[in-house]
Amino acid sequence: MREFSADYLERTREGMWESRETLSALELDSRKRVLDVGCGTGELSRVLAEETPGKVVGTDADPRLLSVAQEHVSVVTGDAHRLPFPDDSFDLVVCQALLINLPDPRRAVREFARISSDLVAAIEPDNSAVSVESTVPAEGDLSRRARAAYVKGVDTDVALGGEGTREAFEKVGLTDVSTRTHHHAKTVAPPYSARDLEAAEKKAAADALDERRETITKPLSSGEYERLRAEWREMGRSAIEQMQANEYRRAEVVPFYVTTGRV
Repeated sequence: MREFSADYLERTREGMWESRETLSALELDSRKRVLDVGCGTGELSRVLAEETPGKVVGTDADPRLLSVAQEHVSVVTGDAHRLPFPDDSFDLVVCQALLINLPDPRRAVREFARISSDLVAAIEPDNSAVSVESTVPAEGDLSRRARAAYVKGVDTDVALGGEGTREAFEKVGLTDVSTRTHHHAKTVAPPYSARDLEAAEKKAAADALDERRETITKPLSSGEYERLRAEWREMGRSAIEQMQANEYRRAEVVPFYVTTGRV
């Protein structure tokens, strides 16, 4: 399983649940014990705690992330494949963007079903379907090309989305499986935050590409990667120039799928 920093998780989840309509399938207002598996820094755990009258517990394999999550909920160190709870411990077991990072999602779902007495839910993105619009003309196409190479090169199914999650649920015997779509939109516009400025500087240095170079270069040749990198840096410099003139705008939409199934 890939590891993520607390800053990365907080940045990518920021504002995700401003609208909570698609969480209605989790029936949170009637839950007594809820487990958030792979909770990370507790972004979803906090939302669950606000929406349910019952107790919310977060579990993750990374104690550094749990030290942040414990500000919101009770936490327990645990592996999604071997959860440290007896059968039927919770009436809802849920995860967010976890299955896409596991080599065997079905094994984890089977474990979720073991410790849930009622409902299992997974909120998973399709990273192959992310859309980017930008005032820098090249940014949308470059983002698409880099994403396509990453999706092809990564060793887990980061495009799992709703279809792959439904299949995993049904294969382990969950019933009444249903899926709802939730679009997470992230925008950049004046006035720019310090994080926005930092992101533009990282583009100009191609830091984000270099961090994923090993994965991206699996389907790309060295020459193809270097050309992509040069174009990426130029795109970043254009973004900085537009920011200096308060003209830069960017919108990214990530499709998430809220899948539920009964034990």
